[in-house]
Order: sequence, then structure tokens, then C-alpha cells
Amino acid sequence: MNTMNTLIDAIEGSPDKLGPEVTDSGVNFAVFSPGATQLWLLLFAGVTDAEPSLRVKMFRTGDIWHVFLREASDGFFYNYQAEGPFTPDVDGRRFAPQSRLLDPYAPAVVGDSSAIGKGWQAAKCVAYKSSFNWEGDEPLNRTLDETVIYEVLLPAFTRHPSAGCGVTSGTYTGFANKMDHIKELGATAIELMPVCEGDLYNLRVRNPATGYPQPNGWNYDTVAYFAPESDYAYFGKTGQQVDEFKNFVKSAHKQDLEVILDVVFNHTREADHNGPTLSFRGLANDVYYLLMPNNPQLYEDCTGCGNTVRTNHPAVRRFILDCLRYWVSEMHVDGFRFDLAAVFALDENGQQQQKTLLIQEIESDSVLAKTKLIAEPWSIRHYVFGYMSDKRWLEWSDKFRDSTRRFVKGDAGMTAELAANIAGRREQFANLGRRPVNFVTCHDGFTLHDLVSYNYKHNESNGEHNRDGSDNNNSWNCGFEGDVWTSNLADSDKKAIDLLRRKQMKNFLTLLFLSQGIPMLLYGDEMGRSRQGNNNPYCQPALEDLDWSLTEANEDILRFTRKIIAFRGKHQINSQKGCNDPCALRKIVWHGVKPGKPDFSSGARFIAWSYEPYDCGDADVRIYIASNAWWDKLEIELPPGNWLRVVDTAFPSGQDIVSDDSARPLATSGYVMEPRSTVVCIAVNS
Repeated sequence: MNTMNTLIDAIEGSPDKLGPEVTDSGVNFAVFSPGATQLWLLLFAGVTDAEPSLRVKMFRTGDIWHVFLREASDGFFYNYQAEGPFTPDVDGRRFAPQSRLLDPYAPAVVGDSSAIGKGWQAAKCVAYKSSFNWEGDEPLNRTLDETVIYEVLLPAFTRHPSAGCGVTSGTYTGFANKMDHIKELGATAIELMPVCEGDLYNLRVRNPATGYPQPNGWNYDTVAYFAPESDYAYFGKTGQQVDEFKNFVKSAHKQDLEVILDVVFNHTREADHNGPTLSFRGLANDVYYLLMPNNPQLYEDCTGCGNTVRTNHPAVRRFILDCLRYWVSEMHVDGFRFDLAAVFALDENGQQQQKTLLIQEIESDSVLAKTKLIAEPWSIRHYVFGYMSDKRWLEWSDKFRDSTRRFVKGDAGMTAELAANIAGRREQFANLGRRPVNFVTCHDGFTLHDLVSYNYKHNESNGEHNRDGSDNNNSWNCGFEGDVWTSNLADSDKKAIDLLRRKQMKNFLTLLFLSQGIPMLLYGDEMGRSRQGNNNPYCQPALEDLDWSLTEANEDILRFTRKIIAFRGKHQINSQKGCNDPCALRKIVWHGVKPGKPDFSSGARFIAWSYEPYDCGDADVRIYIASNAWWDKLEIELPPGNWLRVVDTAFPSGQDIVSDDSARPLATSGYVMEPRSTVVCIAVNS
């Protein structure tokens, strides 16, 4: 303590910028805590120190506490201590002077976030100043119509030994060394599941086989929103993770790949009234959270995670906007996916509004002007799909997911709903110039392989008696539940089921990438990754790790995915290049087994449509797409013209999809479609 004391010269400092600000003359600390009676800055000489070496009394200006340490450099390890009333039943305040609190604005965190306040291993903030050289890196600003999103859990991408990343497996650096796969696939944006510092070991469930606690593998329990997850770093965890993440982003941009962050502003790790005091609760519980109006010691829970962030309180809006600006300006990310974004539509008092101040401020912020904003437009209590109100927002489309799944598995009467989603939900989005984000699978639910291999979820290993995860999967196992190759079926039956499953995966991929909207692919779906029927493996890292040997075992799926994405990019599925109206979607004509006669009846299981070229711009060819969900062959008639067949998912690998210049002309307008198959043709001289 004495050694550090001789180095510290504390003066009042400034309340203007929250968090630690490292300057040439010292470090300024500022933190928001309106109800506190006193704030202390706790300084630690080392990462593993159980007790602070120095407690520095902070000064107050309004609701901000601040202090400046003269001649101090970066690299300080620190926490806050807040004194104030503990009156949760009266006004919701929960000051806990015994708790060592994380700074909401900390740029880096070191230590175990689940053990804060528990001795030497407790998490500490790092006052880190990055000197990273961006070498002229700039945002890519890719247009929406050419965007293809690849959703991925960062550590799982390279954690499996087959990734060949050695000591960098599961890290930002390891991922950067493998992202050429995403580039070659044809995706244009990497959407990372949460990479802000979170509590990865907080789960209360135990593995029923081992009895050990389960890890929190998806990292949706954030504890420090400005800080990149230290467990994903290789080159150091005492601030160096900031520069390692920056290098990851720079590497992605060099590959012409955008980086989109999944951010979790709807709830925090502090959970319900029985949860830990880590940061927000000990600084301003009554500000940061929506509390029960008549019982403020309890939390409104619109998220299923114990609490709901009070996103439209002025101080919380400032926090969220500051955080988003930081990741864009300092970390160079290209966009955000907002988890359970329906919470943003709750006003300061928890009442649902169509357009709140937070939504307006995000839309109009100059720093965020060119970033991609993607909303998950629901919570466990609210559903706001189609109502984010501004052309700046994209929205995850569960409607596309559900209608596509039901159609492909053979449910009758889905063609009208599927058509609306193929056309990009024009009645909701076209006038706003927006596009939905279409997906068949995402981190929640089955993988593409499991979608065609399981009728039921198999989540027993999660330790929640198979009660977790959705029961509404709209999946079909193609005649056998699970891994057919370990079954007692005859070899001929195994092969038939495997071929059908592969065909169904290709049907899904074709509908996904040839629909209007922004397509999103779950990592590993391009190579048939399975999670053994677990549709909620948030605590199962081994099920999430990507086995790269699948690139050979399922080479046909990988080949098909690459080619269908390339076809999408070449043929301008959303809008016509060079047309004066960038918001206009490409014209669609609907068909049935006869041209121009679609069947949207309650018994329909066939859909077909053609994309027509515009009269303006760089006119593309007509494209005809047909999908037969019947279990029998179907004779159809194509629209008049000369057609080349590019895709038939019933054909063997190598013939199921070909390049345009290898496509074969059809002799007649009649075509026999095999059961459960999808066909794509392009017109000659259209």
C-alpha cells in the first residue's frame, strides 16, 4: 500500500466522461451513482491481490462521482465501492458497501467474473489505453442487398482440435486465422454471439452424468459491456484482449468481411433479487432496472433472466449509446444484433410504445449512421416484429423460419405464408425500405442437420430434465430419430434416409438464399454440423464446437452452400443493380404447376415463382424457382421461354447445382419434379 501511495496524487478530476480516461498527465475516473452517499475507487497493485492497496475517496458533481490520479499511467486494476441506503422494499435501492463493483464503462476486465468480491480470483477492471495501429482500416459499409450473414459462437469456431489452431484455439486470434473459410463460403458479415465480458461459469444446473456445474457457453450474461471477453483472448488478459479483438476486426475487414456484434442490453448477469451484486445493482439499482411498481424489491422480468434493463431511463440511454459508439469508433465494428430488442420498446415506466426515445436516438445517431442495426423483435412478453418504425432497422424474421420449416417438412397450406416471406414481407417492410433477416436456423434451436434428423429435442444433458428449449421445432426426422448410421436399420434404408436428409437440407438452403431479404446462416450448417438433437446447448461447449472434418464428410453440403450463395450474389435476388429506386424489390410472378396459376389453398404443398428483370438498371435474366414438398413426383410446366436448369436438389452431388455456364437447356417446358425437391432455372435471352 505504501509503495502505491507514493505514486498516487489524487485530485477532483472531471465528471464529463464516464469510465477511466487515460491521458498524458494521469487517469480520470468517473462513475454514475445518483443515490450513493460516498464512492470509493479501489486500486489493486496486482491481478491476484485479494485486498486493494489503496482506497481513494471520490468527489461528486450531480449524479457523477469522479477523481483524477495525477502522473498515473494505464494498467491500473480497480473496482468501485459504493456507500448508500439498502432500502429495496421502499425505493429499490440496493447499495452494498461490502461489494467490489465493476465499472460499467471499463474497457477491459481481468479475473473471474463469477467470483467478484470473493478474494484473489475476483474480477477487476483495467484502466487500459490502447495504442493499436489500425493501418488505415475503415468500415466496409456493404449494401444490405449484397449482405449474407454468418452467425457464429467465436470460441466454438476453432476450439475443436480439427481446426488446427493449436494454442490459439477458441480465441480471437485463432478465429482470424480461419476466417478465410467464411470468405470462401460467400458470406459477407460475421455475426458474433456475445463477445462482451460475461460470466461464463454462473449456471446453477449440473451435468446429470458428471455432477459438475455446467458452463455458460453462449455468454449471454454480460457483466462489462465495453470490454471484450477476456476468456477469448490468447495474447494476454490484462488489457491486451482489447488489441487482440481489434486485430480480429482488422483481419476480417482485410477479408472484406463485416463484423456484427450480438449485444445484450435487455438484462444483466445480476439476475433477480437473489442474484449477485456485481455492478449496476450496487451503483443505481433503481435506475438501471425496471422494478415492480408496487413492490420495488422485485424485478420486472420480460427476459426470462431475472431482470429487465430500464433501457429508456435517460442515464441508461446514455450508457447504451456510449457503448454502441465505443464499439464503432474505437473497435471498428460494422453493426449490432440486439438480443430481445422488444425491451427497447418499453418506456421509462415499462409501458410498451411503438417508438421510444432509445429507438429514435439509435436511429439518428451520427456515429451509428452507417452501421447495421438488427433487432430480435421479441421478448418473453412482447412481440414487435415489423414495428421498429424506421428504415435503419433490420429484424430477425421468425415468420420466415417457421413457414419455411413447415413447408419443407410437408405441412399443407403453407404456400401463402411462405410466399409472403419469400417476397420479403413487403406489406410490412417495402414502404420503409427495409429488409427482414431471413433464417432457417440460428443459435436457438436445431442446427440444419438436426432439423432433418430429429422430431424432438434431446436436451437431457443440460441438467434441466429436458424442460429447456423450445418444443415447437417444426422439424421432421425423415423417418428415423437421430443418427441413422448407428441404427439397426438395413444398409439400404440408412442410405435412403441419409440421401433424403441431404436433399432436405439443400431444399432449405435454396429457399433461404433465393428469398428476398437478408439471409443468415448458422455456423456449421454449411457442413452438416449436428448437436445430437440438443436445441438449447447453451451449456454444452462440446456440442457447439465445429468439427472441421465435416468439410470432407459432408462435402456435398458445403459445395451446394457455396454455389447457392454465389448464385444469389450474381443474380441480384433483392433488387436490380443500377435502378433508380434502391428500395424497390425485384418483381415476382407467382406460379403453380401451371404458369401464372399459384396454389395458395389449404391443401397446397407446391410453390413456384419467377424473378422478373426490371426495365431499368443492369437487367438480369429471369429466374424460375419451384419447390415440391409432396412425397410424390409432380409434373409441372415452366413459363414460356427457353430455360437452363441450374439446380435440382434431387440430383446427385456434382449435378444438384451447377454454374450458369454449365447449366443444361430444358428440351420442353414440361418438367417432372422428384418428391421433396427444389428446382432453379434461368432464362436464355430473356
